Amino acid sequence: MREDLVCIVRLSLRLRRENEFDLSPFCFDHCNCRKEKGNLLVLGRESRAMLTKSGNHQTVPLSVLLKRELANEKVERPELTHGQASQRKKGEDLTFIKTECQRVLGDGVTTYSVYALFDGHNGSAAAIYSKENLLNNVVNAIPQDLNSEEWVAALPRALVAGFVKTDKDFQERAQTSGTTVTFVIIEGWVLTVASVGDSRGVLESAEGSIYYLSADHRLDCSEEERERITASGGEVGRLNTGAGTEIGPLRCWPGGLCLSRSIGDLDVGEYIVPVPHVKQVKLSSTGGRLIISSDGVWDALSAETAFECCRGMPPDAAASQIVKEAVQVKGLRDDTTCIVVDIQPPEKNEPPKVPPKKQGKRGIKSMFRKKSSESTSLPSKEEHIEPEMVEEMFEEGSAYLSERLDSKYPVCNMFKLFICAVCQAEIKPGEGISIHSGTADLKKVRPWDGPFLCSSCQEKKDAMEGKRASGASRYSSGSD
Repeated sequence: MREDLVCIVRLSLRLRRENEFDLSPFCFDHCNCRKEKGNLLVLGRESRAMLTKSGNHQTVPLSVLLKRELANEKVERPELTHGQASQRKKGEDLTFIKTECQRVLGDGVTTYSVYALFDGHNGSAAAIYSKENLLNNVVNAIPQDLNSEEWVAALPRALVAGFVKTDKDFQERAQTSGTTVTFVIIEGWVLTVASVGDSRGVLESAEGSIYYLSADHRLDCSEEERERITASGGEVGRLNTGAGTEIGPLRCWPGGLCLSRSIGDLDVGEYIVPVPHVKQVKLSSTGGRLIISSDGVWDALSAETAFECCRGMPPDAAASQIVKEAVQVKGLRDDTTCIVVDIQPPEKNEPPKVPPKKQGKRGIKSMFRKKSSESTSLPSKEEHIEPEMVEEMFEEGSAYLSERLDSKYPVCNMFKLFICAVCQAEIKPGEGISIHSGTADLKKVRPWDGPFLCSSCQEKKDAMEGKRASGASRYSSGSD
């Protein structure tokens, strides 16, 4: 046990490059850290003070070293404060906030926080069900015993599985309600955002740049989504009032939904898919402010206006101000809900200060660091040497499960072979159906190519891709 603790210290503290001390006096003769030449441990100031006295080593309890160093590591994590506000018209907007969720890692215990907004339509049943079940479905899709880096890399795939399972389970209740979802998981400085529908998550960094973390799944916004729906058997068009007059936004028929993705909406058709757009970014250590709002806010305010109207306010007052501004612009036509999360360096409790002014739209960055070369504007020298930027780690928006759950996905080798990639049910050998089954790509039709789906989830996948009748007919026989 003592050897294991020493090795934990050796591995977790290696990157602290202030000074180096050999902890071999603490190790047994057969411990690897004695045998590796020059393999020295890096400790914080307090631990170094305990280890050195007149140049001589002193024996220190390993539990003390671990507690002190883990405390130092926790200081490096951001401080999160949040506030929320809402004005109701129909009572179909719901929020879910859970901070300091603990999870046991292979290398210790850590925490993450979840902030989510559900904008229901045709009733609140889908929003309520998603609020109660989505997080558990996502967490259950993540393999056990992953370290922090592996856990973060597994999140995008787990979010896809969790969204689809939540939709599938809710539709089996034969209820026709639907909901948009913007679902944010913050682990350290990494934000992972999954979204379906037209609620949005937008980030402003401490440097004053704006980053869009979600995608609008309105039919008016994406020709690709319109083509996918029509290819799957749906119809897209505006409301026809007679005599050839069409009004309003593009909608999917039957049902008249103006979204291409949501959870629920059994009556519209399963080509309205629950597969989320997922974006994962890493903030700089200077932090930033995150706004998650329903379309009641974004139909009235731009992202720049939303951030500017609450500048310098704490999160609870900021959320109230954003909702107030939105209602003043367009009136209370719909539920209008906002969550504000401040992500700040430790021991910095004041709201984000006014960032340096930038000309025009140069402060608005939907392109991240690795895409900055595509910008059409030439930054000045002052802008070019901007402080640390928000870094994009992952982004994928395909609506097809065969692409989102493919074996090329991060840490795919950690997912069990005989577990359904969506519902996590055990599959007997020979009964699993490859996620690539029925694909036009002849290179991926081999039945032994995983990941695999159970028969029920394979039916769900086929319905989403228009390969069988929509779920409306499937579940109607059991309803009154």
